[in-house]
Amino acid sequence: MVPPVYFMVLGAIVFLIAMFGFLTRRSLLQALMCLELMTASVSLTFIAIGRSMPDGGLGGMAMATFVIVIGAAEIGMGLAIVMLYFRRHGDATTDDIDLLGG
Repeated sequence: MVPPVYFMVLGAIVFLIAMFGFLTRRSLLQALMCLELMTASVSLTFIAIGRSMPDGGLGGMAMATFVIVIGAAEIGMGLAIVMLYFRRHGDATTDDIDLLGG
């Protein structure tokens, strides 16, 4: 059996790569993909920590399920906003985020 520490280190590495991608990308779609990768790495970490608990990982799996559900709602709303902005202005970059305010 693989120790949970390996999965936590993998989750941390994936999170750092996704955070670097989020901070350096100009496209809002790529930034949203990096955010989704961050939530996936957090889910991996929750499951790894949950597997080391005495209940067999049910708490970690429940938290990972909540993270996946919230991530799906976030990506759905974020993608809808980005697509609406792209249709109106023809380009969606992170430089235009200040224009999204009401």
